[in-house]
Amino acid sequence: MNSILYSWLSVITGLFVGSFLNVVADRLPAGESILRPPSHCPNCQRQLTPWELIPVLSWLALRGRCRTCYAAIPWRVPLVELATGILFGLVWLRFGWSWNLIAGIGLVCLLVPLTLIDLQHRLLLNVLVYPGMVFFALLSPRLAGFPLWPLLAGLGAFGFFLTVHLIAPRGMGMGDVKLAGMIGLALGLPETFVALFLGIILGGVISLVLLGTGLKSRKDYVPFGPFLAAGALLALLWGPEIWQFYLHILF
Repeated sequence: MNSILYSWLSVITGLFVGSFLNVVADRLPAGESILRPPSHCPNCQRQLTPWELIPVLSWLALRGRCRTCYAAIPWRVPLVELATGILFGLVWLRFGWSWNLIAGIGLVCLLVPLTLIDLQHRLLLNVLVYPGMVFFALLSPRLAGFPLWPLLAGLGAFGFFLTVHLIAPRGMGMGDVKLAGMIGLALGLPETFVALFLGIILGGVISLVLLGTGLKSRKDYVPFGPFLAAGALLALLWGPEIWQFYLHILF
């Protein structure tokens, strides 16, 4: 019973955190405070009431529009809230009460806004990545497994992507290099191998689909950060199982 209760509490917490992460993704690229002013309609500037800040439900009740000026509220808002809630629930089910739970929640809270910002602005902001690196480096001795694995994984991921960047700077930005290092510090080994492999595969497949359908041309830039983030989340939740599957296929 307690496990079910905690699972639902983690989902509900994630819904509200997702609402805040939407604000982070909107304000940080513009150099604005994420705390002031309070949440408001970007069109008419009216401050939102508490009931308008209820994740997902308020968007549904308002039918996706501001109740004052009727400006459309993007679909992204409830989708990010819902996705964050689901991820919080999955992380809880995976780790329960542990230091790994803190690391997992922290990784979700960083990867969600980084993904949104990279998709919209083609930026992986240092103001998110650098504190993430410090947080996971300090937390690494508390995580399950060999204490040096996260540090070795972070250095290895950073070094590998830095080499790719130096060889092909137009294909791999320094933001991706630093994000890979942060992911390594968060996941350790062998989960970092899984995350990077999945990120590369996802990026390659989706880029080919976009080129094949004409949605993108060879001259267009496709941000790699979201694929790294997706690989990291998959590795966070099911890394050991995916790693064992790799080994079974190879050997």
